Amino acid sequence: MSTKSHDKPLQLKPLHLAISLALLSLAQIGQAQQSTTTESSEGKLNEVVVSANKRIEKLEHVPMAISVLGDATLQRNNVREIADVINLSPALSITYGSTPANNGINMRGIGTTSIGIGVEADVAVIIDDIPMGMQVKAFQDLTDIARIEILKGPQSTLFGKSAIAGAVNIVTKPVSGPLSGNISSLYTSDGEWRIGASYGGEFSEKFGFRVTASDTRFPGNVNNLTDGSKVNGSGGKTFMAKLSWHPTDNLDIDFSPRYNSTVTSCCVLAITSLTPAGGLLSNIAQLPASTLLNGINIGPYNTAVRNDAMTGQTSTSRGAGLKFTYSFADGATLTSISSVDRYYANDSRDQDFVDVPTLFYYPLANGKAAGVNAGYIQYGSFDVKSQTQELRYTSNDKGAIRYVLGYWYGKNSIERHFVRGYNGIALTTPVQYFTDTYNVNNAVFGQATWDFAKDFSLLAGLRYNRETSGYRFSVGAPPPGAYVQTDFFSSLDNTENATTGKLSLQHQVNKNMMVYAMGSTGYKGLAYDLTSGLNVATAAQQPVKSETAKTFEIGLKGNFLDNRLTLNIAAFNSKFSDYQQNSGGYLPGTTTYVTRLNSVGGVQTRGVEMDVSALVTRDLIINGSLAYTDATITDFPNAPCYNVAGSPNGGFNAECQLKSAQYGGQNVQNLAGARMPNAPRIKANIGGQYDLHLSNLPFDAFFTGSVRYQSDVLTNLNQDPSLAVPAISVTNIGFGIKDKMNKYKLSFFINNLFDRHYANTGFTGVGSWSSKAPNPVLTVTNTTWTPARDAFRYVGVRLDAKF
Repeated sequence: MSTKSHDKPLQLKPLHLAISLALLSLAQIGQAQQSTTTESSEGKLNEVVVSANKRIEKLEHVPMAISVLGDATLQRNNVREIADVINLSPALSITYGSTPANNGINMRGIGTTSIGIGVEADVAVIIDDIPMGMQVKAFQDLTDIARIEILKGPQSTLFGKSAIAGAVNIVTKPVSGPLSGNISSLYTSDGEWRIGASYGGEFSEKFGFRVTASDTRFPGNVNNLTDGSKVNGSGGKTFMAKLSWHPTDNLDIDFSPRYNSTVTSCCVLAITSLTPAGGLLSNIAQLPASTLLNGINIGPYNTAVRNDAMTGQTSTSRGAGLKFTYSFADGATLTSISSVDRYYANDSRDQDFVDVPTLFYYPLANGKAAGVNAGYIQYGSFDVKSQTQELRYTSNDKGAIRYVLGYWYGKNSIERHFVRGYNGIALTTPVQYFTDTYNVNNAVFGQATWDFAKDFSLLAGLRYNRETSGYRFSVGAPPPGAYVQTDFFSSLDNTENATTGKLSLQHQVNKNMMVYAMGSTGYKGLAYDLTSGLNVATAAQQPVKSETAKTFEIGLKGNFLDNRLTLNIAAFNSKFSDYQQNSGGYLPGTTTYVTRLNSVGGVQTRGVEMDVSALVTRDLIINGSLAYTDATITDFPNAPCYNVAGSPNGGFNAECQLKSAQYGGQNVQNLAGARMPNAPRIKANIGGQYDLHLSNLPFDAFFTGSVRYQSDVLTNLNQDPSLAVPAISVTNIGFGIKDKMNKYKLSFFINNLFDRHYANTGFTGVGSWSSKAPNPVLTVTNTTWTPARDAFRYVGVRLDAKF
């Protein structure tokens, strides 16, 4: 959507301010703790460490492109979820689906997105050494985070097959120091509120703990006129704990249970145009726009819908990790990390996008109205069970050779139940299926760094992975009536072995600057297209080929001006073969959106990235990041076409080859050279903080600001220009006070200062409309959007306090 200023009243409820003041008073009790959220001390930038190589190292010593978001940056930008992280990292972007379970994370323009459960992500998300079994879990609230490491390019050697494009490594705050706590609350003018607290420390030489709880809620920025509710929002409740035991001087045991409950009402479609005005839904005279869209002011920035069913998802996640670390006398460690996790979700979608019983008017096969007093919906459930075991030996850092050796086991199973439409009503494309998929992985890996000459190091790594996977798929008619299976497909115990590796050479130019060259390979396992489109023909093509990648990267990392300036630059070129990606569109004449899993022959991404931090003065720090990414398709001669209303080419785009004999009579187009979806060519972010010392007052002041920019993107593999997102820039500012003992901080902020309205998704339109019934069909085109969280300006207040 284009951008435009828009004035809105801004309100803060007195109740929430009162709560914040009460929390502030509470924080005055107890001893002040030294701040852990500053980015500089003694006139220098603080040291940044990462665990990208399965050991703690200084960022500037690791020969690969990594961006790190520390505690101070996360707090300053009020980060709550992975979408906020992606706003801060130019290497990352999101592909949004029709429901939250279909969302996907992209790295350098590469990321598999599928509505089916048989396809793994290209970007792994790991929390405290434990990978997520399904990427949708990454869209839960982030709580008690110490730092987030964005590892760019294939990371399969150390992090496995789901990290073929990269990894997001999230590290939570450790158990350390004396008993202490902190509490945080936030409230915004558009109704978002958050409250969170953590408490813990070491209460003896052998025992320590840390517990964290949070509750968040953003009602949404779209009004559902049907019931007066807000939608297009999310909220969650999270509880985490860390229990540490040191039974001997050499052994540490950590147990980490966690729980999350999330409700998301995202993915609604608000109509922004209807041309010509008016129209009939599904070409039915009893379903005119004047009735169905009553009260909705259709326009570019419409924020009203009429839905009688939820579009979104509710989920719960329960799990735990158990970590044993044995330290040898020479400083080496042997570590065992075990985890179990259960994720369950119910998703639903209002498929007719209106609040009247459309099934009452939809025709049966004999042409008569069905007379069913219900709307057209789809719904289902996900049940994801994961368990992992990692055992690794990490050498000490004393010699010329440093290494890590490990074994990895992972088992992941996903069950999916899906229902769409109503049996006997063809316009609802009725279907019901039960499907499950599984994969079991065993891997051994190793990586070593050799300082073979003064100021020169060689890093080499290798991983051997054996995966066994399969699926079962039972399909039948949807309600009403008992489920009767009409077809069944399966492919079990498919086994594939793969080897991936990494090799890099680094040179320490001087004590402040390092340069490197690195090559690596990546692998992602077999995939299964487990969606409503599965039939005899597509089942015969299962499984979809595994995906592989090769990348080459050069880079520079340096600390300058007496550690007041850090600079990280990388240039990369990555090639992917048999890339697994979905494309989709509406079935002609229906409101049903369907997808198809494609094995794209070749994809390439190349570009340049830069991260910089500067302590301009003792009190002014600036962080900036920039990425130029050219992600393109190199080989896809049988790509799907897209619909074009009124097109003389059979209703498809002009490049479409209708009923191609070479490709089994399919409608195809050749997309060699085309852009990858959700891959902005330019993405940048700059932010900072200025501290103002007030010597005559018990507190100091601070000012913050940030600007982010993203160039235009396409949101669909088909290259449909109607699904493009224009370039957007968003500016945020803030100010606040903090006491000189670092006991409390009170912040005020304005997000989207210039009120630039935009959306990242939701351009698919809302089904089939006609201006005349019953025949001939005269097409009425419509456009939609799903406003981003910060599509409209809002203000907020946040309190952070320690006790």
